[in-house]
Amino acid sequence: MAPSDRSGGRPPGRVGLLGTGAIGRSVAAMILRHRPDLELTAIHTRRAFDSIPDCPAPDLLTDSLDAVFERADVVLECSGDVGLATDAADRAIAAGVPLVSLNTEFHVTTGSHFAGRGLVTEAEGDQPGCMAALREEALAMGFAPLVYGNLKGFLNLDPDPAEMAYWAKRQGISVLNTTGATDGTKVQMEQALIANGLGGGILRRGLMGLQTHDLQAGAAELAALAEQAGEPIADYILSNRQVPGVFLVARHDDDQAGMLRYYKLGEGPWYVLVKPYHLCSLEVAKTLRRVLDGGGALIGNSPRPRIGMVAIAKRRLEPGTRIAHGHGGFEVRGEAARLAEVPGHVPIGALHDAVLRRRIEPGEILRFDDVDLPDNRVTAISRALFRTPA
Repeated sequence: MAPSDRSGGRPPGRVGLLGTGAIGRSVAAMILRHRPDLELTAIHTRRAFDSIPDCPAPDLLTDSLDAVFERADVVLECSGDVGLATDAADRAIAAGVPLVSLNTEFHVTTGSHFAGRGLVTEAEGDQPGCMAALREEALAMGFAPLVYGNLKGFLNLDPDPAEMAYWAKRQGISVLNTTGATDGTKVQMEQALIANGLGGGILRRGLMGLQTHDLQAGAAELAALAEQAGEPIADYILSNRQVPGVFLVARHDDDQAGMLRYYKLGEGPWYVLVKPYHLCSLEVAKTLRRVLDGGGALIGNSPRPRIGMVAIAKRRLEPGTRIAHGHGGFEVRGEAARLAEVPGHVPIGALHDAVLRRRIEPGEILRFDDVDLPDNRVTAISRALFRTPA
């Protein structure tokens, strides 16, 4: 079936793509086959071109970031790499080109540095973007959000490397992404970005993570806690019986209770809206179109974030230990925490090629004084954002 024409007679928006992993290749194929209103003009990769046999458009491959930005009206970053995303944000702002990302880790690590300096936004598709879009819909219908909820099916705080390698191969994604999803770092990052970007808070370090198969009961419990806290909260429910996706818990006007009951939303006073899927690479084009049409950013980490991502040791770590990757590694995992309560912490997204200066005990939070970090842009921005001045 031929795709419907969404262009409305306009020239298609030129899209530059950064990343040739599973998500990047899927995005490229989706745009090329189903979005005549978008033109894919360049695909940046750091791999050898001949090592990507399933690239949907090998003629568009380039190893030059400059080439991508020169040919684009909007750039989509989905490399999964904080350093590359940070470099791309610098270039985007300098070039006056909007940057759309599928990279939560970038936002909660260096993203606040770019907030308000240019159009840098996370996309619909992964949970933060899906939640931001659901919130916009809810506000347009008169709902007052209380809970920004994530739905997670499985959690193992210290997974086995061999098991992670098995599941990574089976699912066709990297070991890093598999491990970060399994040990909870991914959901913690997503909820930190949601809290910062949508003006909410969290109830405690590491979130509540209610374990229940009853979404309505869990949602009501979180809503009651949010009202006690006096602000909307970001959190999640853990259940292997729930569909993936996001949910929002909100109040509405008392005189709408009858209609909301008729619409099968229950008796209130808390109403649950659910988006039962998040199809990252297939949904991202909605945000590309939004940006090209002047709709502005969907969600970012805020210029003044209240929530950060601490790195917590999974086991005893000796001096000299090299942490190749924080997120998705086997030395540390990440938790969302109030910044005021964790002064001097190293955000887990900055722990790339870090070397420990001292022994770290299991469960201990890593701080800047505990590690030697590479001299790069991510380190510099992270120190400025998160290290308490002496």
